[in-house]
Amino acid sequence: MAVRVIIGTQWGDEGKGKITDYYAEKADVIVRFQGGNNAGHTIIFQNPATGKTEKFKLHVIPSGILHLGKKAVIGNGVVVDPGKLLEETEGLKEAGYGTDNLYISDRANITMPYHLIIDALEDKMKGKLGAGTTQRGIGPTYTDKAARYGIRFSDILDRGVLKEKLDLIVPYKQKYLKLFDSGESLSKQELFYSMIEYGNKLRNYITDTSKLICNEIKKGKEVLLEGAQGTHLDVDHGIYPYTTSSNTVAGNAATGSGIGPTMIDEVIGVVKAYTTRVGGGPVPTELEDETGNYLLDKGKEYGATTGRARRCGWLDMVMVRYSARVNGLTGIVITKLDVLGGLERLKAAVSYDYNGERIMDFPANMRILAECTPVYKEFPGWPDYSEEQWGEIVREGIGSLPKELKTYVRFISKEINTPIKLLSVGPVRHQTIEVKDGRV
Repeated sequence: MAVRVIIGTQWGDEGKGKITDYYAEKADVIVRFQGGNNAGHTIIFQNPATGKTEKFKLHVIPSGILHLGKKAVIGNGVVVDPGKLLEETEGLKEAGYGTDNLYISDRANITMPYHLIIDALEDKMKGKLGAGTTQRGIGPTYTDKAARYGIRFSDILDRGVLKEKLDLIVPYKQKYLKLFDSGESLSKQELFYSMIEYGNKLRNYITDTSKLICNEIKKGKEVLLEGAQGTHLDVDHGIYPYTTSSNTVAGNAATGSGIGPTMIDEVIGVVKAYTTRVGGGPVPTELEDETGNYLLDKGKEYGATTGRARRCGWLDMVMVRYSARVNGLTGIVITKLDVLGGLERLKAAVSYDYNGERIMDFPANMRILAECTPVYKEFPGWPDYSEEQWGEIVREGIGSLPKELKTYVRFISKEINTPIKLLSVGPVRHQTIEVKDGRV
């Protein structure tokens, strides 16, 4: 029995969807514990029934839904747009994947239509301090949750409670919208009946997921807790205010899924072999040159949710060291090593220079971060192997990896004193190398 947490160590987009999907093969229960449909987890795998390669982009449903017989849980820490959730369930059904194994926490908060309106208006108002929101209503939903104005899934199963809440909330939101001169008008009746309809359609999924997960753990089942975004988008520990609106770190895995922290056995950090970022805020190792374009094009670095091009740069170990500390990582997975193939020299930031001072720890002050210059360590590159050549390397195992790649991943592991669990050399599920003893 093991309860394992999967965490992104950078700004999201590290390949957590693939890694969660990989670990889900051995798990019995897969749980999303925070975020909403602003996340985008891309999963590419070979369907054993058809032999065909299939690709899915999941935004709120846990990545493990593609494994038959597994329980997929949307935890209480997730905020859910019910319309988008239904779109996702219908898409899975059309592709031949059932959703009878999906469970939604009755305590999860609902993203309402007015949250999407407010999200766009507020982000525009913030100007340079705007986080580059996906405008999926995530921030306003978490705001209402904290202010106790939230609508939860248990509420849309109870007409009386829902009406009572909307009687209070809608007039307040209408007054708030008038501050922006948006011209938007909210209909309490339309909101009420649309939510009741969602409740009827989702009723069979809604349950006490905390009880479900804890019972599975007591039975000795394998549980996988899946995070969204990355550590540096955490509302407390990330590059505030250019963050998401939830806690993305491992400490929230227990809170957002409804289990005790002592139940967690492993915390696996996913480290992309270079750095990417969507949205505003300083990125110390960003490359606005041919190498940056190379990483963008070869890595297909476009957001799974928004389609926006990601800002690309060298690996930043100042960031990753910080992530290892705040998450208490017990192991790491290094992804997209294949993308770096073909570069003659690689770099990784080991510290920052700030006005002549060497900084080893990630600063909280964004003005200071913006003025930091990376101090790099250089590495020799490795060949640009074809997909077939990477496939052969995967089949042969660790020993067949080029020595230059081994040097690079050993450096990452040593810098954060954390063993390597997996190496990923492609987007497809089977393009993964297991590291048995944590060493390469």
